[in-house]
Amino acid sequence: MGLLWLVPVYLLLANAGKSDADYSGDQLWAPGNIADLGANVGKVLTTTDVPAGLGASLIYSLAAPLIAVVLGAAIGFAVVVLKLRHGFAWFFVVFCGSVFPLQMMVIPWFDVYARTGLYDTTGGMIAIYSAVTLPFSAFVMRNFFTGIAETVFEAAVVDGAGVWRIFTRIFLPMSTSALAVVFILQATWVWNDLLVSLILTQSASTRPVMPLLNALQSVEGGGPGYTVILTAALMVSIPTAALFLVSQKFFQKGLSLGQY
Repeated sequence: MGLLWLVPVYLLLANAGKSDADYSGDQLWAPGNIADLGANVGKVLTTTDVPAGLGASLIYSLAAPLIAVVLGAAIGFAVVVLKLRHGFAWFFVVFCGSVFPLQMMVIPWFDVYARTGLYDTTGGMIAIYSAVTLPFSAFVMRNFFTGIAETVFEAAVVDGAGVWRIFTRIFLPMSTSALAVVFILQATWVWNDLLVSLILTQSASTRPVMPLLNALQSVEGGGPGYTVILTAALMVSIPTAALFLVSQKFFQKGLSLGQY
């Protein structure tokens, strides 16, 4: 199954390393070469808007999940540890954000963004991605904090620690692995998003990389060749793969917690 999953990856690598003249349906399985791959990377960087999209996606994929995991941890802490009055009802309201499909929400979001001036802005995209990723973060962190003994909080109170200090100095460090898992999953989702970014952005400087990559597929009228598009797709795929490799230990440890 792993080899079957890697077949499209091989095809992407093989054909990204070819020139337009060498690319054909009969030669799909033939390997490419480093020289043509480097030339295609240069074309992507100099003739397309993909570099700007990579920068925008990097900002959104770091800022929005970070906001979501901190707020999600705060919600879980308030509901489980502080036993907020009607806490489950408040949590249910937050979690309802993941119940409705995005396809139902994009038109109302577009209308609100157009009226408030948030359309096609970096701040507006960070805000919407934070809101979309918050319900899952709150769900995971609530379940994680359920597994921490109440005596931890009680002992901290006896020692004279305030709520903010208990949250930032005790509970957040104890939940590092869970926070890392949530961040990785949500950052990957934000990076790969096409629908929300396609509806709520327009300019190349604000639009994430996925809509820009999708726009490259129209090769009529002097657009980039297929090998350039495949190279751009390869470049777009590398950051998320690198994120999983770098944070592999946190990810494995977080999944082994068994709390969610």
